[in-house]
Amino acid sequence: MLGDSDILDEEAQLPQDLEDDLVQEVLKTGTDLRQYSTQIEKELQEVENKSIQDYIKESENIASLHNQIAACDNILEQMESMLLGFQSDLGSISEEILYLQRKSITMSQQLTNRQVIRGPLNQFIEDMTVSESLIAGIMDSPVTEKEFVTNLETLNYKINFVKEQSFKDAKSCNDVKDILEKLKIKAMTKIRTYLLEQIYKFRKPMTNFQVPQNNMLKYKLFFEFILSNERNIAEEICGEYIDTMSKIYYSYFKSYCSRLKKLQFDESPSKDDLMGVEDTASRGLFHKSHLKHRGTVFSIGARGEVLSSQLESPIIVPHTASKTKYHYEALFRSEQYALVDNGCREYLFLTEFFKVRGAQALDIFNQVMGKTISLLLKNLQSFVDDSYDAIALFLCLHLVMRYQLMCHKRAVPALDKYWDNMTSVIWPRFEYVFRLNIQSIKDCDPMKFSRETSPHYITRRYAEFSAAMIGVSEGFPCEGATQLLAELREAVQCFLLRMAAVFPQRTHQLVFLINNYDLVLGVLMERTRDNSKEAESFKEQLNARSAEYVEEILSPHFGGIIQLVKESEVLLEKGQMEDLKRQEGKALALVQSFTNNWKRALEEINRDVVRSFPSLLLGTSLVQRAMTQLVQYYHRFHKILPANVRPQLTNIHHIMVEIKKYKTNY
Repeated sequence: MLGDSDILDEEAQLPQDLEDDLVQEVLKTGTDLRQYSTQIEKELQEVENKSIQDYIKESENIASLHNQIAACDNILEQMESMLLGFQSDLGSISEEILYLQRKSITMSQQLTNRQVIRGPLNQFIEDMTVSESLIAGIMDSPVTEKEFVTNLETLNYKINFVKEQSFKDAKSCNDVKDILEKLKIKAMTKIRTYLLEQIYKFRKPMTNFQVPQNNMLKYKLFFEFILSNERNIAEEICGEYIDTMSKIYYSYFKSYCSRLKKLQFDESPSKDDLMGVEDTASRGLFHKSHLKHRGTVFSIGARGEVLSSQLESPIIVPHTASKTKYHYEALFRSEQYALVDNGCREYLFLTEFFKVRGAQALDIFNQVMGKTISLLLKNLQSFVDDSYDAIALFLCLHLVMRYQLMCHKRAVPALDKYWDNMTSVIWPRFEYVFRLNIQSIKDCDPMKFSRETSPHYITRRYAEFSAAMIGVSEGFPCEGATQLLAELREAVQCFLLRMAAVFPQRTHQLVFLINNYDLVLGVLMERTRDNSKEAESFKEQLNARSAEYVEEILSPHFGGIIQLVKESEVLLEKGQMEDLKRQEGKALALVQSFTNNWKRALEEINRDVVRSFPSLLLGTSLVQRAMTQLVQYYHRFHKILPANVRPQLTNIHHIMVEIKKYKTNY
């Protein structure tokens, strides 16, 4: 019985069957399906029978084929077995290859590790081993032989190496520690003996201690070895050197300074040798017996060469210069240059040989040179306390500045404190003496001097002294000295004005001032740069006084013309022409007077000027200035004259020709 689902399937199948070509043909022809089914079954039976017959006919072939297939199957089975065996063999080979590969990698790593460790291990063994040649070199070779120095370097390296390895608990250190210790003791004993022998050589009289110092520097490795291995011995050697050299330097400089002192001039400036003290034969340094050195109190002369050509000259040798006398600054220069030379060399030796730097180097240097430095400071203080030689003090002050700079160029800071102490000793005394000179000028009474218009002796002293101070300070400015010079300049200018007031006539006052200003300016321009404050100040004063003097000497001869020109120009400027016309009569009289007297007036002016000024150059320059001023007034006079009066004036060409007669050829 068909279920509902089967019926539904058949119904669903039915439209598909209808689409078949055969079914379509049957439907078209209207064939009986039962008959057609019987026919089909019959045909199928026939085909089946034919097929059976064909199989029977081919039975032998089929059996043969079956046998062949079975044989092939056996062959394939054998091949499968063989391939499985081969596969098994390949698996074994692959495992063996992997094993060999891992073993090869392991062996390669072992080789690499051994190659890496071989170098350090060889070096370690070499560093740790104490050779027979090393022992023989330390024990038997003299310390000055190259073999000993080479073996000492090797020994020092091995000692440090063993120390380093002992911290790492290396067992091999115990094998060589004792022998290295014995070699170290032997080496230090020989080195200590040698270095002490070198130090003792300094103590021999007349020894050039640079020689043993140079010998010690050749073997500075010796002290390095002792310092790194036995600090007590190093301190002993250093202490012995300090004690020896301290005494040597002190003895040398004490003897040298003592012998130099004998070469100083017997006479020296005193408190009476001040700028404002009256120049008389009865006073100290100005006594006739001292005249040959008198100029050096306020003028520098050749003394300034200690700061230039003599600054680095060889020191003075007392026994070869026993017949020569020197100013104090020359002896001071020699002492300080000797100290610079020895001190710089000593400091560099200490830092190089004893391996010290900074504060430690300064401490050792002060121990070596301390007594010597104190001696030099004491000697300077002894001179300064009684010195009234401002130029010597100022030169010494600048010598200190220059030698301090020299030490810095040599990279030696050890003497800085010494230079500061020297400055603190010199400067107060220099300032004190300088102010004494200023005060001496302020205290001068103009009334006690003779009334001469020539340059005053105080002016001469000031000119020389200020030129010396300015010349020394060039390149090394000193603010304190600049201030003192300004005070001195003001005191001198005030003194000159007080001196000028003594003269009753204004012309004589101006002559006196011009002579003095010209003297100061001439000295300053000759010996210093022309841009100093002193030169500028006196140049202004000289120009102002010269202009006033020219007016004064023109006034007696041409005063009427000068006054008329000034008055008329004022009237002309205000436009007061009527008042200007009233001046015509006066102008005509002045023209007549000028025409009659101008040549004689020029001669008198020239004669008076030249007679008033000792300096021919100054006198002639003032004459030319007066002539030039006259020509200017004459031109202005010509402009204000009425047209009918102008022809009566002397031709300006004649005046210029006459003026040229008074023009100098230099």
